[in-house]
Amino acid sequence: MSVHQWAKAAVQADLHSAEAQGFDSLMAMRALLAEVVEHNRRLREPQELAHELQFLADNLDDDRDYAFMRP
Repeated sequence: MSVHQWAKAAVQADLHSAEAQGFDSLMAMRALLAEVVEHNRRLREPQELAHELQFLADNLDDDRDYAFMRP
């Protein structure tokens, strides 16, 4: 199992648990994201983390190539 497969399974399990406790899925995802960012902030330089988050935000559209890719 790759680390990405592990993360996907962990998030799915956490969402299932949140829904079982009556939490809204969107609010649970926002809370999980906030915690992930907070833990990253303790380990990385703020600018490095900001760049990674900006890259992910800039590439949310599945129908577009990543910004660094050329056709």
